[in-house]
Amino acid sequence: MQYTTHYESPLGRMLLAAEEEGLTGAWFEGQKYFAAGLDGEREEKETPVLQEAKRWLDVYFSGRKPDFSVPLRPAGSEFRREVWKILCAIPYGKTMTYGEIGKVLAGQRGLASMSAQAVGGAVGRNPVSIFIPCHRVVGADGSLTGYAGGIHKKEWLLRLEGADLTRLFIPRKAEMS
Repeated sequence: MQYTTHYESPLGRMLLAAEEEGLTGAWFEGQKYFAAGLDGEREEKETPVLQEAKRWLDVYFSGRKPDFSVPLRPAGSEFRREVWKILCAIPYGKTMTYGEIGKVLAGQRGLASMSAQAVGGAVGRNPVSIFIPCHRVVGADGSLTGYAGGIHKKEWLLRLEGADLTRLFIPRKAEMS
C-alpha cells in the first residue's frame, strides 16, 4: 500500500508517496513522468515517512543541507537504481555530467564505457525528485538539460545549494519552452 500527501514548495506543489519502509515518489505537479509508478491502490495519509520527508524538504528549502536522511524506496530496474545511487553521492552544491556518471557506472560494472544517453534515461526517470538529486546532473558542455521538473527549477535548486553556475547555461531551446 502506498500513502500520499502534498507539500507546498517554493517551486510549486509536490506530491509525495511512500510505503511503510520509505519514500517512493516526490514529484512537482505537472512535471514529466508525474506520479509514474504510483499504485492505483493508495491512501492520502500522513505517515511517519511522509512527515519526515516534509521535515527534510523544509530544511532543504530553507537553504540548508539536511543533516538527516529519509529512507528511500524508489521502484526501478537494477540499472536505474545503480544510477540513482551514484546521484545520491553527488555532494550538495556540486554537479556531475552524464558522462562522468557513465564512467563511474562502467567502472563499477567492469566495462570500458557506458552510454551517457542510457544514464540520461535513468536520471530522467528518477521518481524521487530532490531527495535523489538528479538536478545536480549537467551536460558535458555545461548545459542545464534533462530535468523532468523543468530547466528553471533545476537552475533554482542549484542556486539554492550555492552551486557554481559560472560555467553552466540554459540551452536556447530550453529557454523557449
